[in-house]
Amino acid sequence: MKKMKTERHRICIVIPTKDRPEKLRTVLQSLVNQTQKPYEVIIVDGSEKNTVDFLNDFNELKINYMTLQPPSATRQRNLGIKAVSQDCDFIGLIDDDVVLEERAIECMMAFWKIADKNVGGAAFNLMNHPEIYAEKFKSMRITEKLGLYSKTGGKVTAAGFQTLIGKVKRNVFVDWFSSGASVWRKHIFESYGFDEWYTGYSYLEDLDFSYTVGEKYKLVVVADAGYYHYPAPGGRGSGYEFGMKEVLNRLHFVKKHEELSVLKCFLALKIRQLMSVWLFLKERKFYFLSRAIGNSVGFVKSIMQKR
Repeated sequence: MKKMKTERHRICIVIPTKDRPEKLRTVLQSLVNQTQKPYEVIIVDGSEKNTVDFLNDFNELKINYMTLQPPSATRQRNLGIKAVSQDCDFIGLIDDDVVLEERAIECMMAFWKIADKNVGGAAFNLMNHPEIYAEKFKSMRITEKLGLYSKTGGKVTAAGFQTLIGKVKRNVFVDWFSSGASVWRKHIFESYGFDEWYTGYSYLEDLDFSYTVGEKYKLVVVADAGYYHYPAPGGRGSGYEFGMKEVLNRLHFVKKHEELSVLKCFLALKIRQLMSVWLFLKERKFYFLSRAIGNSVGFVKSIMQKR
């Protein structure tokens, strides 16, 4: 009599990191503490110097350590994904500033055991979600009518802006989610990868990737699989650098998808720029003024790119 073939549910975790050894140590400890540990952990380090001599402290994990220069979140993820063992069925993408709850992977994999085949990716549930910025403006009826924002979490508007998901109480289907705490069917990466146009601090690369996959597959946030996000200060760079990037990266994303509106994106970005100017006048923080100036440079560069 033949034995029935049991379905495997092995998960490999890919962690991109750069110059944050303490953050990396913390996320690795959260993986050690899991009630269901990952089959493999791949670290792709973009640091200029070796700052991870503590990896031997985590012998409970099967760690594959790699380096990549110059650093880029998209390139690091793509490299790590390619290195995933053939024995794995699912690939988890975890940022180095994430801490998983002890049962997070167990709950996530329990979801995958019963998930429909048309579900391509699932996100962990963010337990310490920050307050929604400019909530009054984002909740205005005219804002939603113009396609600039939506009251519904996890949506992508016609202007190419994503709405925050928040902490969910039940599993919910979404248009996008952060790739920094997510799990994907391994075969997804045979057809999809992170767009390496997004360089360095790859702002919006997770929106780009998840939304693109979501055009064919369903995306879900798993309520019972909780995690915490502790971003390091200054990760986005200066206000000027981020201001330029938030224009160029947003327009790059919108132009890739015909169903989205470049005109509405420009309008939303101009409103966002005016908000930065208003915040500068209100709070007297130069960051907001330099961010608005960066926006202006981004608009000019985006126009020059058309020529």
